[in-house]
Amino acid sequence: MKDKLRGNSDWMSRLPDELLDVSLWNLAIPGSHDSMSFCLDLSSPVVESESWFLKVTDRFAPCLIRPCVFRWATTQQAVLSQQCDLGIRFLDLRIARKPKDGSKLFFAHGIYTWITVKQEALDELATWLDAHPKEVVIVCCSHFSCLTPRDHTQLVEYIISLFGPKLCPSQDCPTLRSCWSKHQQVIVSYDNPEMVQHHPELWTEIPYWYADSTDPKKVISYLEAQKQKGRPSGFYVSGLNLTENIIFVLLHPFQNMRIITTKALAVLLGWVEEQQPGPEVGSINIICCDFVDVTHFCECVIGLNYKKAVLTETQKRHAF
Repeated sequence: MKDKLRGNSDWMSRLPDELLDVSLWNLAIPGSHDSMSFCLDLSSPVVESESWFLKVTDRFAPCLIRPCVFRWATTQQAVLSQQCDLGIRFLDLRIARKPKDGSKLFFAHGIYTWITVKQEALDELATWLDAHPKEVVIVCCSHFSCLTPRDHTQLVEYIISLFGPKLCPSQDCPTLRSCWSKHQQVIVSYDNPEMVQHHPELWTEIPYWYADSTDPKKVISYLEAQKQKGRPSGFYVSGLNLTENIIFVLLHPFQNMRIITTKALAVLLGWVEEQQPGPEVGSINIICCDFVDVTHFCECVIGLNYKKAVLTETQKRHAF
């Protein structure tokens, strides 16, 4: 793990010169799906936004339901700073308020985390960014289970006060060179139109493509079909994450998300290696994966940028 962390912690600062003026949404950026699921709390109830079936069974048999949800909802095992050291530059933060935990905000995926949003996770990211001044991280805040308007206001105010001038406003067309010149390191996508409307520091929701399947071949087929329709004009995510349903869970009582993901990674990463970033139809931007620390996922995605660098250099030569 230490060797892995050492390799990609400053990968953006080492990209070739010809990529420094390319819009960030035309680069290949590795991301983690459900970034905070490494700290799910087994003692917490099922999230309010989950199905009635899960909530009812959790009420009567928590000792059975919560370990099961934990096994399938845990999609990462590296902490936030380790993910960034591995090369992750897109963080998928799903935020929720616990029913009986005051005004504190937590993360959630099936069940709640034991780490809080403000004083723990975001502060850890701010500290990491201080140590890596040329790295730019996209933070996607979404889902917002049971948040009140006051919760949203306080969270956004905290984000703005914490990151301050490091925030890249949504009116910009960010490149690495432009971000470096303005000392900007954070792009915050916030899935609440009202808050985005009142705060130019926030970006609108980033489209996230994913397939509802545990079959990696179906995931790839879905992503290929989406690509052929044309890519969004700004940031967007291709999700390699597998998605289980209740029937699959019942039929596989001795498995978990890590087991099925590990088996699928060879197929999924094979697809990644064939991709190319850019504005063209069929090009990729952000690629998200589960368990980003168990394979060479980040290296695969980062390496796609060097394909673009070669293409850019070739085009320049043909222009003369």
